[in-house]
Amino acid sequence: MHLLKQLLASGLTFFFALALVASFATAQQLTVGGAQQPTGSLRGVVKDEQGGVVVGATVTLVDAAGAEKTTTANEEGVYTFSGVAPGHYTVRASQSGFALYENADVNVASGRREALDIVLRLTVTEEVKVQAETGVSTEAENNQNALVIKDKDLDALPDDPDDLAAALQALAGPAAGPNGGQIYVDGFSNGQIPPKDAIREIRINQNPFSAEYDQIGFGRIEILTRPGSDRFRGQTFFSFSDESLNSRDPFANRRAPSQGRNFGGNFGGPIQKKKSSFFVNFEKRDTDNNSIINTDIIDPTTLGLELINRTIVVPFRRTSFSPRVDYAINKNNTLVARYNYSHNSQRNTGASEQVLDIDPFFGITRTSASQNTEQSVQLTETAILTPTIINETRLQLERSTRQSGGDISRPVINVSGAFTAGGASSAPAHNTNKQWELQNYTTWVRGMHSLKFGARLRDVSITDTTQSGFNGTFVFAGTPTQTSLDLFRAVLAHTPGAVPTQLSISGGDPLADVSQFDMGAFLQDDWRVRPNLTVSAGLRYENQTNISSAFNFAPRLAFAYSLGGKQARPKTVLRGGFGVFYQRVGENLTLSENRFNGTNQQQFIITQRPVPVLCGADSSASPGCATAAQVATIQAQNAAAVSILSQYPNAPTIAQLSPFRQALTTRRLADDIQAPYSIQSTFSVERQLPHNMTATATYINTRTLHMLRSRNINAPFGGARPLGDAAGNVFIYESSGILKQNQLRLQVNTRLNPKFTLFGFYNLNKANSDTDGFNSTPANSYDLSGEYGRASSDIRHSFNLGGNIDSPWWGLRFNPLITVNAGRPFNITTGLDNNGDTTFNDRPAFADAQTPACASPNPAACDLHVTPFGNFDIRPKPGQTIIPRNFGQATGFFSVNMRVSKTVGFGERAGGRARAAAATTGAKGQGTTTAKGAAPTTAQDNAQ
Repeated sequence: MHLLKQLLASGLTFFFALALVASFATAQQLTVGGAQQPTGSLRGVVKDEQGGVVVGATVTLVDAAGAEKTTTANEEGVYTFSGVAPGHYTVRASQSGFALYENADVNVASGRREALDIVLRLTVTEEVKVQAETGVSTEAENNQNALVIKDKDLDALPDDPDDLAAALQALAGPAAGPNGGQIYVDGFSNGQIPPKDAIREIRINQNPFSAEYDQIGFGRIEILTRPGSDRFRGQTFFSFSDESLNSRDPFANRRAPSQGRNFGGNFGGPIQKKKSSFFVNFEKRDTDNNSIINTDIIDPTTLGLELINRTIVVPFRRTSFSPRVDYAINKNNTLVARYNYSHNSQRNTGASEQVLDIDPFFGITRTSASQNTEQSVQLTETAILTPTIINETRLQLERSTRQSGGDISRPVINVSGAFTAGGASSAPAHNTNKQWELQNYTTWVRGMHSLKFGARLRDVSITDTTQSGFNGTFVFAGTPTQTSLDLFRAVLAHTPGAVPTQLSISGGDPLADVSQFDMGAFLQDDWRVRPNLTVSAGLRYENQTNISSAFNFAPRLAFAYSLGGKQARPKTVLRGGFGVFYQRVGENLTLSENRFNGTNQQQFIITQRPVPVLCGADSSASPGCATAAQVATIQAQNAAAVSILSQYPNAPTIAQLSPFRQALTTRRLADDIQAPYSIQSTFSVERQLPHNMTATATYINTRTLHMLRSRNINAPFGGARPLGDAAGNVFIYESSGILKQNQLRLQVNTRLNPKFTLFGFYNLNKANSDTDGFNSTPANSYDLSGEYGRASSDIRHSFNLGGNIDSPWWGLRFNPLITVNAGRPFNITTGLDNNGDTTFNDRPAFADAQTPACASPNPAACDLHVTPFGNFDIRPKPGQTIIPRNFGQATGFFSVNMRVSKTVGFGERAGGRARAAAATTGAKGQGTTTAKGAAPTTAQDNAQ
């Protein structure tokens, strides 16, 4: 509580005071000295002829010189132009299916907010189609390297929420920085992706340098859900699929069974006319996936090699329910409330190509089951305090529970590079996660400046119970004289001296908990210096509990400049930006520290340590030699370890392990751990092309410092542990990593007409780092110089194409989505622990003259390994060059999805009566339409 008070006092007070001072200074600048004159604003509601709001209409403001500003009506149908110079203007509005609206007699007075409601008329003649060119502009949020997906373009995306998340991540491009961007749902971070039918609009990579957001803008995904409407309307769907059109997996003997049964729908309408509305969505997905097992095992009876090849069904069930209510409290205040419920379950998980489902040695089922329930409540209140000040408050409460587990009556058997058998790797676990998030943002328009400032507070509390590792894991690794399979066969045959390579086992209190609080405050100013130049400057400050990193200031600066001065329709816009973005140190690391603190829960690793070379009398032996006493100690410890390992297949009890407490493993956060941060700079060129096409080329440079990694600071060195044998393995999470990334992104968007839209981009990416995150452990804990290499996010080439095509054939609509990615890099390891740090991630060396020729009939037992990636020595000799991290290159990925749909209507045609009336009176171009989007409550700005 004391720290919370300090955060509020030092952070919020400072930034709110700074915002007020900046706003006051700006106001003085605008009204004193005659350099600039006070500006006005224009806002209103876009409606159809029956009074229903029209969402997404494009509204354009044109001054006497022909310069344009463009905005889009939000989910309440509201449009707003701020910082408008006094004068005479023309206002145009357009939306697909409506006639073009134009009013050439609009006056904006100095220091006033003018109101202008727009009524769009439905086009009657099918051949008359009006499509306004959005073009390029210098508005901060109108960057053309952003992607806005709504209306028909949403149909190109997958229906399944997991597949939808993967597709959105692909569209956002390769991760910018170590963690990529975040997903926001209705302005809340860490949101669960709603069903696609509940989504109104998706924005990707928009306004990347806004100080409102903590994470990197490139890769940020913002999802806005559907509000209610002024009329009752709804839809329902059902889909079915099975393996009939699937191809056989090349690793399976037969085509795997698969089936999907999905149904759901949504319904919305008014609660009180022009006052409140609702929208509710329900969805049920039953999917039978499959896993393929294809590996060689040792037959427990004959001890011979046996091939296991089979497929198993993995049932997955998901149910989601999400109602939303929009309510106009009064003419200046609106409230949006949304509740989300999601429950999913899965069985037969944990099996894969080399992981068995049925254990042939113990006769138990290795697979596990899981279920997860998530609930959240979101409240958003928007208040128009003055004609130029809007305040928005958001509150989110979340609670999720997760249960999982399998049979842990037997230990896990891991035969390195061959198969995994024995008990389930996923032990019984229960996790309860409670979070709350509070935001308060204020937008203040002062002349040519648009100020936005506010703060976000978040808190998470986790209670986690797990017996992971309580059944123990026996590891069988290869040696210079035998493969891992040969060692396993020898242990099964009770060959004298044959024991598993390692046993890791946990015990103690399975309960651990953690709580973490973080805050972020910001100030942002979008300054329209000239009609063709906009400068955006911002500053963000962040802090969190559980670490002592407090000096987390994140400045942001961006500009947008259109070539050609004040021309009516600029064809080319140059954009650039620079910003600092902090990442939080996750609460999961503190949870791991609390669990493996040496007393609460203990983790033992029993293995034989390499015996160092005995030093000579003159201590001139090779580096790393040990004294006779040290050698004797290690030999005694190895003898004790053999006595434990020889108990296979029975795992010892904690009481039996007590004499071997030197094998205790603890985890903790480094004392000097800092919040990682990324420094990102970009430059882009946006060009308006003919036929409503825009092309963008963007260069992105990212440099991340203080990246997280895990390192064993008590690994054996020179025959001894630096902290002593009693301390065992001590893994710390430290912020010592670095990432350097360069990207070139080429993007084209086209809207030739309302029936044809396409978006596509190509991304060239190069990323190097010396860690891939907090779980990344160096091959040598005492030498990090060899860790710098390709980052796991180094997907060199990627291409995406999607859109909507309304064909002239039978009313069919085509929605293609094509994804092409180059392969990811992966780490090549030996599967051995040559340095004795109990982590089996040692990398081989490039084979050279020191690598002995392979004389064994079994190549797996040799030092020399010939692979498609090169010739390697899996037991590096002194002076050999270790291969770089992530030296391997996986195969590429190519996916083509094509949705073909046709809408069949029934009942009275929407607007039929109005059309008849229009025909009777001879009116042309009149009619009505079914309103889309929010109920016609009161005019308001939506901070999103």
